[in-house]
Amino acid sequence: MKPSVISIVLGGGRGSRLSPLTHSRSKPAVPIAGKYRLVDIPISNCLNSGFNRILVLTQFNSASLNSHIKNSFHFDIFSRGFVDILAAEQNIESDEWYQGTADAVRQSMKHLDKYDYDYILILSGDQLYQMDFREMIDFHCRNKGDITIATIPVNAQDAPGFGILKSDEEGNITSFIEKPSSDVLNDWKSEVSEKNKAEGKEYLASMGIYVFNKNGLKKMFDEDTGDDFGGELIPNGIGKYKTLSFQYDGYWTDIGTIQSFFDANLDLTKDFPKFNLFSKSPIYTRARMLPPSKILGSYVSKAIFGDGCIVMADKIENSIVGNRSRIDKGSTLMNTYMMGADFYQETQDIVSNDNSGIPNLGVGKYCYIEQAILDKNCRIGDNVRIIGGKHLPDGDFDNHSIKDGIVIVKKNAVISPGTQIP
Repeated sequence: MKPSVISIVLGGGRGSRLSPLTHSRSKPAVPIAGKYRLVDIPISNCLNSGFNRILVLTQFNSASLNSHIKNSFHFDIFSRGFVDILAAEQNIESDEWYQGTADAVRQSMKHLDKYDYDYILILSGDQLYQMDFREMIDFHCRNKGDITIATIPVNAQDAPGFGILKSDEEGNITSFIEKPSSDVLNDWKSEVSEKNKAEGKEYLASMGIYVFNKNGLKKMFDEDTGDDFGGELIPNGIGKYKTLSFQYDGYWTDIGTIQSFFDANLDLTKDFPKFNLFSKSPIYTRARMLPPSKILGSYVSKAIFGDGCIVMADKIENSIVGNRSRIDKGSTLMNTYMMGADFYQETQDIVSNDNSGIPNLGVGKYCYIEQAILDKNCRIGDNVRIIGGKHLPDGDFDNHSIKDGIVIVKKNAVISPGTQIP
């Protein structure tokens, strides 16, 4: 019999490490790959796995995320499937917002009573990966687990950023530590494949993807008032509940910082990217009914274009150009993610702005942009130079920020003609 599953996607908190991209949107709403949002990844993985009952828990800066989900995921009237939003709310039982991952799910459990389900699949809304969740659910059922955690081998450099666990030969988790310091790592090595061992990936990290039995999770919440799964409930539950490690060997990355976000996007432009957009498991998103992109006399190499772009640039290389982007003649984009625009300008407005020296939406004439992220609806004037690099110190300014050597032009920013950044 097919397992009965409800999927919960966690909308995340403030996402300060992804600032300024999260200044006016939540982490799962951040645009990725030119035409998607991060939340499309876990939702698509669920749909491709045959699990079409999905709840997205939202709290911080949730307006654009709510709008995207409402406009993207519709099912016909004969389907029992849904992608619904559960917004954080104050009520008689609690006047506080979500305090952590476990608290978010705990406060939402009362809304699940109207559904028939046996298992809860809990996912993060800000990760990039492709997984068939049926394999994880089958593993959980076959091994009669109470909790199953998806895990991935990582190296000693990355391990302190994750929850690290140890498991026995049967996959039972025997111990768990959240974000261990490097001086205790030696005691946390696990059995991994020879390939991973050769790459120095000898630590099993939690991917923040969990399967719980319905009744078991309710019991955990009754016994433990902790707010976080990784920091409290799961470590406290080892020994009381059968906790399993489902080892995943594919590509997975946590989009937690500007650097990881930038690297994950530009990797998509490679000949053989780690994340395959061109697979039999599609990534679903909003159908915008935009025209095809138009490229006029540009040299293009290793680039991805969204829909509805007008490109007159001299050169675009190792870059992503998002929906409705406009790049004027003589400009160059290198190692850049341009997110695009939410609307088109009228032709008469473009001509009028050109005559007045006012920057239009997109990138103007004879610009050079390298190692940068251009957020939505920004206006880059003519003859602007934006060149990032590791030598640049981090900083936050009116129209842009610099993090890890990457220049981020803020959403709706206007960069005057002739400007040089830095």
